[in-house]
Amino acid sequence: MPRDRATPVAWVESPLQMIGAAEWARARGTRVDLAGRLTTQVEATAAELTARGALFARQAGFYGIPWAMLRGSDHWLVGDGFSGQFRLAAAVLRPRTLTFLDDGLQAVSFADALTGARAFSRPGASERGLARRVAPLTMDLIRLRAAAGRVSIFTAFEMGRARTQALGDLGARVEEHDFAWVRGTRAARPLPGGRVLLGSARVVDGLLPREDYLAWIRAEASAGGAVYVPHRRESRELIAAVAAVPRIRVAEPGLPIELVLAGDPTPREIVTLPSSAATTLRRVLRASECVVVERGADARVAEARG
Repeated sequence: MPRDRATPVAWVESPLQMIGAAEWARARGTRVDLAGRLTTQVEATAAELTARGALFARQAGFYGIPWAMLRGSDHWLVGDGFSGQFRLAAAVLRPRTLTFLDDGLQAVSFADALTGARAFSRPGASERGLARRVAPLTMDLIRLRAAAGRVSIFTAFEMGRARTQALGDLGARVEEHDFAWVRGTRAARPLPGGRVLLGSARVVDGLLPREDYLAWIRAEASAGGAVYVPHRRESRELIAAVAAVPRIRVAEPGLPIELVLAGDPTPREIVTLPSSAATTLRRVLRASECVVVERGADARVAEARG
């Protein structure tokens, strides 16, 4: 049976993108089809959101581009606007309506790319090949759809007045949200303890030396101990090294931290290095007694080395 082309399809590759799709659907009271990348945490997040009542209709996992689902919909909810695969699919299929979801702090960079304030490329990445060649075609399509009032950005990140105005000049709408639906759901896997230390992908991404990262962990442990929740991209070797730090207990809930803590009434201190999670958690936990503390790693490392 052919699907209704008016049913939006959410093309998501990370848990945060998927949460954004669930929030968008709930904000409008409309179901969306879900095309999720086949990774362990994306699949677990889809199951958890569905159990909490997310308005997901048809769901399918994929590697690469979900051509069939995209071809059958006039409205795409896109998790990663910088993706080379998105560029190719958009240039070929030319969707009628586009909604861009959050991909962490890159949501702001993507907004700047749309307005021409920065290049249409992922921050810090060197692009080549087909992704680079189709970029101008995709950007032309996005701006054409924006001029027709068919582009929006659904975000938990503050875009600011000037950026929002620049997007508005193109015809693109900005809709900010604060995880209202997720915040009203119940935590499925409560964390032990009252102090939580969030893991970071900075070591994996080459932004912080491994030993400096462990020095930060040791400094935080000496300040009162913590439950450590690894980042989904951390290596098993690094997690094992963190687990060996005295007064650190590793917990791996298998879900994004926003879902783990949403609806949990336990007052907590959540400590994180600079990351998008500092923003998203403050919104998710806004009605709770939790405190989100964003550390500068350098200060803690210096303290640890004292």
